[in-house]
Amino acid sequence: MPVRQNSMTRTPTYLSSSSRAAAKAERRASRRCKITQLMRLRPSDPTKLQFEDLRGSMSVSRNGIFFQTSEPAYEVGMRLFVTMPYSQNMGAVSRDYLAEVVRKVDLPNGLRGVGFKILMELAEPAVFLSDDLPNQQ
Repeated sequence: MPVRQNSMTRTPTYLSSSSRAAAKAERRASRRCKITQLMRLRPSDPTKLQFEDLRGSMSVSRNGIFFQTSEPAYEVGMRLFVTMPYSQNMGAVSRDYLAEVVRKVDLPNGLRGVGFKILMELAEPAVFLSDDLPNQQ
């Protein structure tokens, strides 16, 4: 029977077959949530084929997002500009991020699964109050 030592007390902990399978299957550092949030994705490299992809997220963690797409141009290592949550409303609060594609898989439904990690937030959204705007006369 597999044994894992408790790192604090150095005492052996015996794992059942179900807990072994769960520990082996989940290697991510942070938990994932199934959240659908609209995103706008664009390549950040001007030498790459330029496209704009509007997609909903399927799985979200603290630093990464997985989604499905029909766009074939995604490559592992590609840097992206990501706007989320994306809305065309002028008053909507969204944020821009720089991200990197870390996973690309062909799915049985004919789409591609793409996973990216967020590298950094690009800028705080600008909020203007009517008092901040210059007088236009």
